[in-house]
Amino acid sequence: MKGVAFFSGGKDGLYALYLAEKNGIEVPYLLALKTTIGLSPHWENLNSLKTLAKAMGKELLTFDMSHGSDALAEFIGSLGVDYLIAGDILLGDHKKWVEGLAEKAGVKALEPLWGRDTLELAREMLKEGFEWAIIAVDKEKLPRKALAYTFRSPEDLEGFLKTYPGVDPVGEFGEFHTVVLASPLFEGRFKLEVKSFEESERYYWVRFGLVRA
Repeated sequence: MKGVAFFSGGKDGLYALYLAEKNGIEVPYLLALKTTIGLSPHWENLNSLKTLAKAMGKELLTFDMSHGSDALAEFIGSLGVDYLIAGDILLGDHKKWVEGLAEKAGVKALEPLWGRDTLELAREMLKEGFEWAIIAVDKEKLPRKALAYTFRSPEDLEGFLKTYPGVDPVGEFGEFHTVVLASPLFEGRFKLEVKSFEESERYYWVRFGLVRA
């Protein structure tokens, strides 16, 4: 069985991919989307996503959403895979979109993180060897100084939640976005190299590179 995984460089999508592979699904393709609904801090750092894909030995595919969901479904259907893998946890509308897309593409939607307790999930990801850093924050939910905060241990997680009470542990409601620095999917670890701090209508975010730690 083969799959394609939605890929932003963030922890949730990569952890979903990791769980899929643990269950015997080969995932040769990563799929990054160029959004049409405002600036994407992930897409703006596409070169770093290429660095992660190379570290995992996977092919990074891109798709411009200006072509529409039907064209995306056709593209996914052309890949010869059985599963479309995504890292949704609590957001039902996005899960429904993924499921509809998968149906049109003639593949199965796989959501390994769906319905999980987010604090338990964050702790589990750290225990499994995932490390990540914040690359964007919603300006209405977190301050600029939260950018580049790095989660490498349970203590980092607890410290963050103590500093910013009320924020979801994995940022499931859009409070923050991340990039993975270490995982069992690749050897070694990266560190975040901030090149500039930026601001959009919605986000404080960073342009960054990934360098081997």
